Amino acid sequence: MTQLTEVAAAVMLRGDPARPQFLLAQRPPGKVYDGYWEFPGGKVEPGETSRQALVRELQEELGVTVDRAWPWVCCEFTYPHATVRLRFFRVSSWHGELTPIIHRALVWLQAGEVASVGPILPANGPILRALALPPHYALTNAEGHGVEPELARLGKALSSGLRLIQVRDKTLPPAQRCAFAREVVALTGGYDHAVVLINDDQDLARAVGAQGLHLSSSRLWQIDQRPHFEWVAASCHTAADLLRAAALGLDFVVLGPVLPTASHTASTGMGWPAFTRLVERSPLPVYALGGLVLEMLEVARSSGAHGIALMRGWR
Repeated sequence: MTQLTEVAAAVMLRGDPARPQFLLAQRPPGKVYDGYWEFPGGKVEPGETSRQALVRELQEELGVTVDRAWPWVCCEFTYPHATVRLRFFRVSSWHGELTPIIHRALVWLQAGEVASVGPILPANGPILRALALPPHYALTNAEGHGVEPELARLGKALSSGLRLIQVRDKTLPPAQRCAFAREVVALTGGYDHAVVLINDDQDLARAVGAQGLHLSSSRLWQIDQRPHFEWVAASCHTAADLLRAAALGLDFVVLGPVLPTASHTASTGMGWPAFTRLVERSPLPVYALGGLVLEMLEVARSSGAHGIALMRGWR
């Protein structure tokens, strides 16, 4: 049986928090995959936590000291020479001058620019798509607010930077839901990188020209393959749901409820410690959902979330 090697890897970020640049490093001569680009990092030594390994490796490889690092996704990959489990951290703050101490070169990129630099280390490839996801995922609530007020709320939020929206509103009459979804897609058309997903209705998503589909946790178990959309997400509540979403090759998930919510007053929510345990090995970015407000983004990230999903609290 191939031994599993634990690795800590850094996704170093700078610039606009909603669409940041990230750092790639080119592997040095004499190493396996010489010349390939990778996220900096290295093996976790005995007695170290993944975060301690990350801090040490960035000091040794880049000459910087980490100030802030959030746990992110965790992926396993089998190379011809080794099987690795990579724990990725998003590093947003450090001090010291970035220096390619052991790498050939360093480069800053944004999502979509990777093809210009050359081959990427295979284990790092799936991470690149996740970097395009913004920190907030807004779920519409036209059922509660009314269609016109909700469209007005969306317009304001888009002008303030919102870029990821789920049209939920499952109890609206079909014709009204279709008209509302079409308006949402039209509203986002003037904003670069804005993405609309439709909750649980493939036909509606195609009819209105949405970029993606959001699966309910029940629908997640009723399909055998990933639906054919640019973006596909799912609602998850258990470890089994998370594994199912990863097996289907989805792009991201929401997990909750984390805290008590207005719509589920009898539930206390799973709480942040349970959330952290569930997402610790997730290869997919996870949005925390349930009882949250925008100001909880940092708490969510420190607990392993990519960001937060909101139905009532976004603006």
